[in-house]
Amino acid sequence: MKSVLKVIKKLPEGYSEGTYQSKKYGITKESFNNGKSFKVYGKELGGTNFISLNYYCTTSDGLLKPCEMSREKVIAFLENVKLNIE
Repeated sequence: MKSVLKVIKKLPEGYSEGTYQSKKYGITKESFNNGKSFKVYGKELGGTNFISLNYYCTTSDGLLKPCEMSREKVIAFLENVKLNIE
């Protein structure tokens, strides 16, 4: 789970864009509780796919809570999205 947190922390706060599976995504990250919980939402621009998750830092590891989708889908997105940095 620490690798998921590492990727989430690399996402810019607020809105950014990235590419996943050759498609462009708008990605929004919000931090809460002094950086101890995060909400990430990625929407395929011009398409219908999306990624939605909450992540909570815990004393032992972390808790990934995908929103109405599989953990595998969320993890694959986080591990493979390439941010479009200008």
